Amino acid sequence: MERFAEEADVIIVGAGPAGLSAAIRLKQLAAEHSKELRVCLVEKASQIGAHTLSGACLEPRSLQELFPDWKERGAPLNTPVTEDKFGILTKKSRIPVPILPGLPMVNHGNYIVRLGHFVSWLGEQAEALGVELYPGYAAAEVLFHEDGSVKGIATNDVGIQKDGAPKATFERGLELHAKVTVFAEGCHGHLAKQLYKKYNLREKCQPQSYGIGLKELWTIDEKKWKPGRVEHTVGWPLDRHTYGGSFLYHLNEGEPLVALGFVVGLDYQNPYLNPFREFQRWKHHPSIQPTLEGGTRIAYGARALNEGGFQSIPKLTFPGGLLIGCSPGLMNVPKIKGTHTAMKSGMLASEAIFSQLINENLQSKTIGLDVQEYEENLKKSWVWKELYAVRNIRPSCHSILGVYGGMIYTGIFYWLLRGMEPWTLKHPGPDFAQLKPAKDCTPIEYPKPDGKISFDLLSSVALSGTNHEHDQPAHLTLKDDSIPVSRNLAVFDGPEQRFCPAGVYEYIPLETGEGSRLQINAQNCVHCKTCDIKDPSQNINWVVPEGGGGPAYNGM
Repeated sequence: MERFAEEADVIIVGAGPAGLSAAIRLKQLAAEHSKELRVCLVEKASQIGAHTLSGACLEPRSLQELFPDWKERGAPLNTPVTEDKFGILTKKSRIPVPILPGLPMVNHGNYIVRLGHFVSWLGEQAEALGVELYPGYAAAEVLFHEDGSVKGIATNDVGIQKDGAPKATFERGLELHAKVTVFAEGCHGHLAKQLYKKYNLREKCQPQSYGIGLKELWTIDEKKWKPGRVEHTVGWPLDRHTYGGSFLYHLNEGEPLVALGFVVGLDYQNPYLNPFREFQRWKHHPSIQPTLEGGTRIAYGARALNEGGFQSIPKLTFPGGLLIGCSPGLMNVPKIKGTHTAMKSGMLASEAIFSQLINENLQSKTIGLDVQEYEENLKKSWVWKELYAVRNIRPSCHSILGVYGGMIYTGIFYWLLRGMEPWTLKHPGPDFAQLKPAKDCTPIEYPKPDGKISFDLLSSVALSGTNHEHDQPAHLTLKDDSIPVSRNLAVFDGPEQRFCPAGVYEYIPLETGEGSRLQINAQNCVHCKTCDIKDPSQNINWVVPEGGGGPAYNGM
């Protein structure tokens, strides 16, 4: 069966802040110049915003540029930050740390948002401008012209059984062709991974470094609710050599709501570490637990985030396409913010694309347009300046002092020199290579969840609304079926059963009673991408399941 093909001017893969800002900016420019432009955007979630997860504390700079009248348009920025708190936790106490003006953690002028709701609102603005949105369509494949330039994407075939045989509901995927394809898949996108290899985009940058962010939403006792308060901590329960920390944001959404979460750097070394259980344990700290007592947990989710910063940004353009947002990794790590930089990258990409599309004298060497001006313009923008200034803060945590070394570095060099120091520190290498063999590490004893403040994994995953069609080919693929047992279990004690925040991977005893096998519960997957990043054998390859599958977050 042939695939049906549609032609557009620009295709965008991924409806996050970057992809939607790019789509909106293209249509704004088309309207300003009275040009007809067909912009199609595909998104694997069943609804716009349903796979979006972030803290989130939003810096409104890019939004102000995109829609100066965002307040009148009803953007869901309901909670201006009123109070900033930062502390170092020990097992029983909290050491307050002053947030000096000019440090990255200052949140004055920012808003606490439910990013999924903000993305959903951006989707409405895009649709009103004439962008064609296709939620529930997962881009599964990059298409190429014979000259090697990107031709577009294809969505996956649907209605296939686990064993690969077609069902009665079988349908071929859809091809979308365009002059330019914009990849805005978010952190560790599976198409971007292929593009890095094909066009050698990572040749001149350091490997990307990542964190796993776990998050919950709670309704709490109104007496403990402080709308606009932003709290961050580092320290306990992690040791100083494990990068990570927490956030606790008080939202003003008509009910006493808090968003809380925990981030663990995926360059951690101990294979016994379990990010989910570290998060659950953290909630019992004497400075955290009182806020949650008597409250109700209403949502849970997890997502990987980029922590490589400036040193890890790849080449962003190639014939027929470009990378924007968290796909290449434009997050400001010490600020723990990437939405404003992602949006701006999308807007700059659209401005460069549009000027090529309307240039009648354009001589393109390839059928797919190579929009190199985008990268040039990004390097001249405030995004580049901002990422360059903080480039050394995350790698400075690799000294003997660990996270505290990073804090000292920030206090001395960043606060005084604002990133103008004449050196650039390096990351130690890819995250998966940092894991030590189990025999060299101490197992970690985690307390049992109490069902009131801390919870087990499966009841947590149930709150994510995650669902996949059960009878479909696995979207968590193994390059070699023997490696999980022969290497990951034998050498690292099966770290995938701990680093996955959704209980996808478990080692179960063989029926013979001798040895174990890896069972993959793919229907639990929350699309966080941690397994693809942290697997020490790099044997897991995450690919998209049928469109519409995955978590169903409501304003995460």
